[in-house]
Amino acid sequence: MAGTAPSRLDRRKARTRAALIHAAQTFIADGKTNVAILELTQAADVGMGSFYNHFSSKDELFQAAVEDALDRHGAALDELTRGMDDPAEVFACSFRLTGRLHRRHPQLSKVLLNTGLALVTSEHGIAPRARRDIQAGIQAERFTVGDPELALVMAAGATLCLGQLLHTQPDRDDAQATDQIAEDLLRTFGIPAKEAHQICQHPLPELDRLLPNATA
Repeated sequence: MAGTAPSRLDRRKARTRAALIHAAQTFIADGKTNVAILELTQAADVGMGSFYNHFSSKDELFQAAVEDALDRHGAALDELTRGMDDPAEVFACSFRLTGRLHRRHPQLSKVLLNTGLALVTSEHGIAPRARRDIQAGIQAERFTVGDPELALVMAAGATLCLGQLLHTQPDRDDAQATDQIAEDLLRTFGIPAKEAHQICQHPLPELDRLLPNATA
């Protein structure tokens, strides 16, 4: 029946799957993807048989773990930008949230960074949203961008390189660095300098509210 609450078995299966995904995200964040399934099940504290109830292979689990991280990130971006009409502001806010994520949710950040260039073509997370916002900016004549895919490449490269920089330079102000790059990108896309600066000074909601238990 529609609306029936999940059974105890369904809840246990969901917890097992979540534990496996969390374990895989931990290994991905540490750059350790060449691990045995046994190591993954031990880290998740589940039996080997339970693994095959959910995934047919380690690669399938890792793919699910990456998509889960990207979807969590994407959901946060959607919440942050809900109700915004200006595609330039939507783009900037999404970039600014992502930049702040690197310090505040380091494990989720490292999952994203270790996924690397695959982020650009992923159908999950920030890439499809950035592509949408860039195209909306062009259609609204907010952005003077000739090739939206190349604009996406610039934004994605800035996102990944900024994240790595913030991890390797822990004393750098992450908010200031992120907002400066967001402002520079807006200017590159055709927004006047003064307006780009104003857009990137708008207040943002707390990340802990948008991304609770980011890698749980």
